[in-house]
Amino acid sequence: MYKKWQKSASKQPPKKSWSPEEMKIIGWCMNKNIKVSISPDWKDSLTRWQIEININGKTHIDPNRYGDDIVYDKFNKYYKYYYDKHNK
Repeated sequence: MYKKWQKSASKQPPKKSWSPEEMKIIGWCMNKNIKVSISPDWKDSLTRWQIEININGKTHIDPNRYGDDIVYDKFNKYYKYYYDKHNK
């Protein structure tokens, strides 16, 4: 007899449409080896996300957790911060 495995709940990131200005900033940062990503917070509800920032191979994790409604706002703020800081 075979036992069926139940699927665990999955977390789908919220949908986002990117403006041309946002894409310019994100592209510039990625070319400079600055990457920001969101990942599920598996210890919390299905709508909480953590933000990881990778700069030249060093990963930093934002200690706060964000809901679906604001995670991309914070994501964009990080990219804009590094863009403004290094693009002079």
